[in-house]
Amino acid sequence: MIAAVLILLLLRVPAAIALLVPSLVYILVDPTVGLDTAAQQTISGVNTFPLLAVPLFILMGNIANVSGISDRLFDAASALFGRVRGSLGYVNVSTSFGFAWMSGAAISDAAAMGRVQVPAMLKRGYPDGFTLGLTASSSLVAPILPPSIPAIIYAVTAGVSIGALFVAGIVPALLLVTALCLVVYFKTRKREDLRMEKVTGRDRWVPVLSALPGFGAAVVVLGGILGGIFTPTEAAAVAVLYMLVLSMCYRSMGVANIKRVMLNTVETGGAVLFIVCAAALFGWVLAREQAPQVLTQLIFEITTNPIVFLILLNIVLLIVGAVLEPTAAILILVPVLAPVGEMFGLDPLHMAMIVIFNLMLGLLTPPVGLVLYVFSSVTDFSVTQVIRGVAPFYGVLLFVLFLITFFPFFSTWLPSLVA
Repeated sequence: MIAAVLILLLLRVPAAIALLVPSLVYILVDPTVGLDTAAQQTISGVNTFPLLAVPLFILMGNIANVSGISDRLFDAASALFGRVRGSLGYVNVSTSFGFAWMSGAAISDAAAMGRVQVPAMLKRGYPDGFTLGLTASSSLVAPILPPSIPAIIYAVTAGVSIGALFVAGIVPALLLVTALCLVVYFKTRKREDLRMEKVTGRDRWVPVLSALPGFGAAVVVLGGILGGIFTPTEAAAVAVLYMLVLSMCYRSMGVANIKRVMLNTVETGGAVLFIVCAAALFGWVLAREQAPQVLTQLIFEITTNPIVFLILLNIVLLIVGAVLEPTAAILILVPVLAPVGEMFGLDPLHMAMIVIFNLMLGLLTPPVGLVLYVFSSVTDFSVTQVIRGVAPFYGVLLFVLFLITFFPFFSTWLPSLVA
């Protein structure tokens, strides 16, 4: 079955179909299992209240994308960092960090930030490759910070608290932001021409104050969940309402925009939940065949050293992330790998951050590399040019992955404070 899934994926069959077809073949071949079982397992995959947060957070990100919030964040960051050498590089990273609190997905961040930041940086004289690589790399902050869509999928699949996993992603996201800012510093420290005009007084603080209401969504989500006021799904619904009211106050959402936002949400959310359905059936088959137990035994035959296991885990996840869409990868791998991680004594939140960060790197890695294609479509650069721009940043991203993998403190410290 695993071989069949891989072959179908290599043939560019959509992930949901690639998971569903081998599972149905298995059920048809096995006389002890009926199609009613397949239907039951498929429906049970999405029949959970926490998963309702996924389309709601997708809707929130789409509203933020079309309501001009990304432009306001860019203007605010430009006003704050304008006179710093390499200012637009820092603006790039900080804007992605700000928008990440509202998007939850790298693709949404890439579409919004690519449209705004790439033209601005190129106009100021930044090299094409550096501009593309930095903007694409900073888009990975979105699926790590709350409200992270991959974190919700992981939490539901592994039985981990969504709120705890949201909090666990904050420090790793700050690590990534810090690493990218260091790259900007070393790349631009000798370029005096990469300063912007100094902004003072009213012109400096008006854009900042205009952008601040956008962060209210993050306050609603994190504050509501951690304060015990909302469940994650309820927090998502309230955050969507907040973003709608905010977009009306900004007067940036017309009837045509609302229609487009709803259609995009249905399309994206439907695709994600279809994968969840197919993966639920596939996961049931793997569990029935005792795949987690077999894998655990196989790994313990290879090594009992946690360090070696972590190295093997990262290698496997990087390979899988390069060929499989993150949602499908989480749904397939987590039920198998999470018990193995527990056997090696890994904290569930630490394990989650390793898996999510690895699979997010796959968004920048051919042949799947969804962010690469999004960037190509919104910037008019070829996919090859985007890959060349991203390539020098892989070293920085892998260094951040190293820190997250071998220093659990970065993933577990903040959740331990708010537990």
